[in-house]
Amino acid sequence: MPESQHIEWKQTWRDEFLKWICGFANAEGGVLEIGRADDGTPVGVADAKSLLEELPNKIRDVLGIIADVHLVQEAGKDLISIRVEPYPSPISYKGQYHYRSGSTKQELKGPALEQFLLKKRGLHWDGVPEPGFAAADCQAAALEELVQRGQAAGRIEPTVSATDRQVLLDNLNLSAGAYLKRAAALLFAKDPERFALGANIKLGFFVNDADLRYQDEIRGPLIQQVDRAMELLTTKYLKAYISYQGIQRIERFVVPREALREALLNAVIHKDYSTGIPIQIRVYDNQVRIWNDGRLPDGWTADTLLGAHASKPYNPLIAAAFFRAGMIESWGRGIQKITSACAAAGCPKPTFVLDQGGLMLTFPEPAWLKDVAPEASGITQPGLGKGLGKGLGKDLDPTRQAIVLAMLEDPSVTIATLAERQGISTTAIENHIRTLREAGIIRRVGGRSAGHWEVLS
Repeated sequence: MPESQHIEWKQTWRDEFLKWICGFANAEGGVLEIGRADDGTPVGVADAKSLLEELPNKIRDVLGIIADVHLVQEAGKDLISIRVEPYPSPISYKGQYHYRSGSTKQELKGPALEQFLLKKRGLHWDGVPEPGFAAADCQAAALEELVQRGQAAGRIEPTVSATDRQVLLDNLNLSAGAYLKRAAALLFAKDPERFALGANIKLGFFVNDADLRYQDEIRGPLIQQVDRAMELLTTKYLKAYISYQGIQRIERFVVPREALREALLNAVIHKDYSTGIPIQIRVYDNQVRIWNDGRLPDGWTADTLLGAHASKPYNPLIAAAFFRAGMIESWGRGIQKITSACAAAGCPKPTFVLDQGGLMLTFPEPAWLKDVAPEASGITQPGLGKGLGKGLGKDLDPTRQAIVLAMLEDPSVTIATLAERQGISTTAIENHIRTLREAGIIRRVGGRSAGHWEVLS
């Protein structure tokens, strides 16, 4: 058999090969054979008898483990076979931790070492106590948002109050004795990057892979990041292809809102926050890519995600908080929900590729986009765009176009109604209206209660 995850060959013994035995013990176990060339040809060892006596003691004294050492004869040659079982506890070689991956041995350092040690102890990164964060440091608005969402979803009792912070954090399993866990800091801290660099989302609009036109970063408590990202994506980044059935406005994105939101939730919940790299979202005219520095469970591939699978969140405490808030399920159906939403909207299934140490999710160009004229990203109902000035053409933000159209149809339309139709906050609507007024496209006639909107020619 060739060298593999479980087999390694060496021609002669050197004490540094104890590192390879350490790597096998820390991974899935394996066999180290002494007396084979790199191509597997048996060359034998001259001192086989003495190695049989020395190696078990060296392995025990240096690594603290027991390995089976046997004499094997092949083609008239003496070989030494060292069989190593996987150990449940971490094994070190003189303070170094080695790990067998494929047919290579790697020394674990930094975040990889921390993750390995936590895994061996049955822990997760988000469950480690964070001495620098206390209940008093939690942002009140973030706690209140979780409670309100959870009570609306029926997953938090009506008697629970966000003001009793310690009780709420205890109920969410975010306490560890006198300390709070890392998950609490990421979920509720005003600045989670104090505790995990890169705990944010980067957005960029690209004409092509080399041409970045504009970008934003979303920071703050994790429990709020998804909503903020959705608002920016649907009001600034994604081009809306608009058509009308009578007076009903039909707005279509290259990625369905439901699929995009589910993908964002998955990225935030499954991200490896120990690496210091933010979630990165690339938006193009015809597709969206989401890269997340995350890790799949052992034995999983990108194909595993597309089939039925159990829920195995990389950050179980963060996932539990999002579940209690009613924002996710706990059945491992996130990917199925994404693909179903894409199919319902006539969009292709997304692709998942393990890329650059993380997972790249790509929403490809939908087939229907090729049949849409370029001006369809602006106003497509005949006559509605006439006389509104050059600013209302296809270069105007799609949400602002929708606001102007709504004002044409109903000059008394309220900000609350506009916010509900667009699925964004009233504050965002007010910001858009301010921009339109400053551009001379609309004006307010009369007071807030009895006035109306006027679209200027």
